Amino acid sequence: MSRFLIVVPPLVGHINPTVGVAAELRAHGHEVAFAGAAEVVRALVGDGYPIHDCAIGDHPARPADARGPAALRFLWADFLVPLAEAMVPGVHAAVADFVPDVLLVDQQALAGALVADRLGLPWATSATTSAELVDPLAGLPKVRDWVHGQLAELAARHGDPLVDGDPRFSRSLVLAFTTAALAGPAERDVTFVGPSIADRPEADFRWPAGWDTAVLVTLGTANADVGERFLTACAQALAERSVNAIVLDPADVLGAQPPNVLVAQEVPQLALLPRISAVLCHGGHNTVCEALWHGVPLVVAPIRDDQPIVADQVVAAGAGIRLRFNRASSAQIGTAIDTVSTEASFRDAARTVGESFRHAGGAQAAAKALAHLAERTFA
Repeated sequence: MSRFLIVVPPLVGHINPTVGVAAELRAHGHEVAFAGAAEVVRALVGDGYPIHDCAIGDHPARPADARGPAALRFLWADFLVPLAEAMVPGVHAAVADFVPDVLLVDQQALAGALVADRLGLPWATSATTSAELVDPLAGLPKVRDWVHGQLAELAARHGDPLVDGDPRFSRSLVLAFTTAALAGPAERDVTFVGPSIADRPEADFRWPAGWDTAVLVTLGTANADVGERFLTACAQALAERSVNAIVLDPADVLGAQPPNVLVAQEVPQLALLPRISAVLCHGGHNTVCEALWHGVPLVVAPIRDDQPIVADQVVAAGAGIRLRFNRASSAQIGTAIDTVSTEASFRDAARTVGESFRHAGGAQAAAKALAHLAERTFA
């Protein structure tokens, strides 16, 4: 049996997929521990695993209007690089204490890859979003060169200077928590395992009496600062229709709504999805994959980061419609909801992608691939 250290950033969407993988590894007799911001990790994985705390530093709030190149520069210069710098000592300490055979490293927890390379330890990539499986900066060569420069400087400071590689992509194993049915063919050597969907602590919720199905509107856990206009337009569109809807409003920006529109600050998304007829969201990879897992079509209004790429994948798969987050009117939102809810092709495509997810194996397939990596390394 082997010992696996899972290194994660302080981001819910990047930690959740590893929970099922950890459970599968442990079910097969392996030992598993996490390294990351202990308070964030423990809230998502529970008390059943050793959690090695890593400092994450202080990060400025992202400007609400940051889009495109400005958002990318913020992501790297103000978040990913400082996060890696802050986490390196904690990852070193976790390795010294837990003595793992293999590290599973999230693409945005660069410290894990850097430390593994410096210490000569095998590591695998946890690609919890499909955006990096293609080259999203192919049309922006100067921006791509700048990002590669940031990575090279990090590697020079904290990695193995003799290793020529990208800390976002393991040379041994890249686990992609999606499938080609959604992401399209990868431009890299990856192992498609599909989403890792496991039970997790979620909010209490009472399904409204008399409702059979509902539309779900969510902008995820990190977009409350930019969502007021869009959520207001969504609520207006839904109030004008005969459908029932649940609107996630963590910042409490919506006022009273008619009886067919239920506003909540948090909901148990996984538990709700079997009764959801359509999801209107920001294009977060986890939300998209969880909806498609359940065969639910989507209306996607991407805001920033990887979301435009994921939204394009949804459209290309035929499983949804894309809107412009900053400009979509209530009329456009309503029409999009009507279309994906009534045209069978969208639900058929969503079910096709969902079937590919289940066939790929999810957490079980990821755990099996990691176990094989450990076996190859120590054979």
